[in-house]
Amino acid sequence: MQEILNKLIDRYAIEPIQENRHNQAFVTIEKNRLPDVLTWLRDYEDYTHLAFITAVDYPEIEKIQLTYMLHNYILHTDLGLRVLLDRTRPEMVSIHHLWKQVATYQRELREMFGIDFPGSPGLQENFALEGWKDIPPMRRDFDTKEYSEKTYFPRPGRQTHDPKEYMKEKLYPSAKEDK
Repeated sequence: MQEILNKLIDRYAIEPIQENRHNQAFVTIEKNRLPDVLTWLRDYEDYTHLAFITAVDYPEIEKIQLTYMLHNYILHTDLGLRVLLDRTRPEMVSIHHLWKQVATYQRELREMFGIDFPGSPGLQENFALEGWKDIPPMRRDFDTKEYSEKTYFPRPGRQTHDPKEYMKEKLYPSAKEDK
């Protein structure tokens, strides 16, 4: 693992590097360098498997972090490439030409986080949220409780319990009788 990390430092001047275990590390790179780094890792360093792409919303710093997780079957190592995007207009170059499954991940990330991937096939097609008009639901400023109360009606027979008192009553029913 250390050898590939040294190559990344030498070739792309990438730092800092976060090593989680002996066979897993994460690096943060500039978004315009991502296609080149991914291509080099896939074609020359045997990171042939794109395990997943995921995102994290950081409204406190106005960024969305994309993470591309690659796996090398020869060395049995995982390498995560992180890219920070501007949260107000998140856009990332599509890499669907490197791995076909990327188009599906990009559709999901557009729908759930509002990230645009220009040129990605089928990007504007619904992924899971047909007719969604609200802010992307995985953004941290999306209020799930407010959305549920606005969208779903209360059902008769439903009760709300204070969890602490409810568990005392369920776990220690005889204590209630002693009072």
